[in-house]
Amino acid sequence: MTPLRPPADPTTAALVRAAQASQRSRLTRRSILTGGLLGGAALAAAGCAPPPPPAGGATQVDLPTDVSAKEKTLAWSNWTAYLDYDEDTKKFPTLQAFMKKTGLKVDYQQDIEDNDTFYAKVGPQLRAEQSIERDLFTLTDWMANRVIRDQLCQPLSLMDLPHVVTNLRPALKEVSFDPGRRYSVTWQSGFAGIGYNKKKVGKELRSLEDLWAPELKGKVVVLSEFRDTLGLVMQSQGVDIEGDWGKEQFEASVAFIESKIADGHIRKVKGNSYLEDLTSGNAVAGITWSGDIFVLAADTGDESWTFAIPESGGTLWSDNLMIPSTSTHQASAHELIDYYYQPEVAAEVAAYVNYVCPVEGAQEAMEKIDPDLAQSDLIFPTESYIKDKKIQGFRALGSEEDIEYSDIWSSRVMSA
Repeated sequence: MTPLRPPADPTTAALVRAAQASQRSRLTRRSILTGGLLGGAALAAAGCAPPPPPAGGATQVDLPTDVSAKEKTLAWSNWTAYLDYDEDTKKFPTLQAFMKKTGLKVDYQQDIEDNDTFYAKVGPQLRAEQSIERDLFTLTDWMANRVIRDQLCQPLSLMDLPHVVTNLRPALKEVSFDPGRRYSVTWQSGFAGIGYNKKKVGKELRSLEDLWAPELKGKVVVLSEFRDTLGLVMQSQGVDIEGDWGKEQFEASVAFIESKIADGHIRKVKGNSYLEDLTSGNAVAGITWSGDIFVLAADTGDESWTFAIPESGGTLWSDNLMIPSTSTHQASAHELIDYYYQPEVAAEVAAYVNYVCPVEGAQEAMEKIDPDLAQSDLIFPTESYIKDKKIQGFRALGSEEDIEYSDIWSSRVMSA
């Protein structure tokens, strides 16, 4: 990519500051973490997870007419707890600032439970060239690969994304599932590991084996995204999940989860709604995503909630902003994507969600918001942190493996 230096935008910074002023005195989720600069290897691992698209990439599809000039609306589907939120106003400060700046009305929906269920809902409509009433959705690398392969998204215009071109982390500019970033841009990256309430558990959980302690029976939740849940299990079984493993190792990890469901140790296998069980107290620990636990701590006011990478390792992934093939607000979608690649805006989001930030300059902007968070390994991880914690990306699955393994997981675990 040829860098395009965007002009300074003092209006955006002023609007974000104005939105901040109406919030509680503290928006950041946690300020007790330590770390350093984001290492290229960290996000490179996330970018290399899914398999490449077919030779030659996705072919050009006919684009619907863009009505952005006359319809000042935009609809965005995202995951729960994935954007800065003000509990007092019940609004999203950076999104409010964007709408005030642009005059656009954004319909923001937190309706992605997990990748498979969302794709099952919108995929048939997109293949039939029917509107899904969304102009943006946020999908994990491996699902982004499938959407690109199936030609269910629109190409991006880099000329309309100057902040993205300038500020996207170098390690994320070339990813195997989307060479040249023609169809997707990273929203956030993150880790899967152990989330738990230290007070209720009564001790630290350092290993995945600790999660299976008898006293936690019936109080554990795990993720329906098998690349995270089984990724951690496989690591605990001595498997290099980035390496040369196959069906035997996969089925061994599935059998382990099956046994924990059968004996009542695992309460639920859930997508994003696993937070409901943790919030209610029905579960006190689980295989979780990193940022969610810090959101939970802040929302409940209980700083006993803790996230840890198991001693055997954790997983790394990225979620991506994409424009569905039937969107008729392409220009507005580009405008929103580019807005979130301004460092001061990206830092505000990262301070709330506590996920790995993909934007260059956001760490420096974070210094002004929360100096402690600017040193967080969970937001700006170093290469040494990734290596020392044995954090890996789940290896690329070929199309046949993807279908077979997804069927195994669905029939043996999700239907249990």
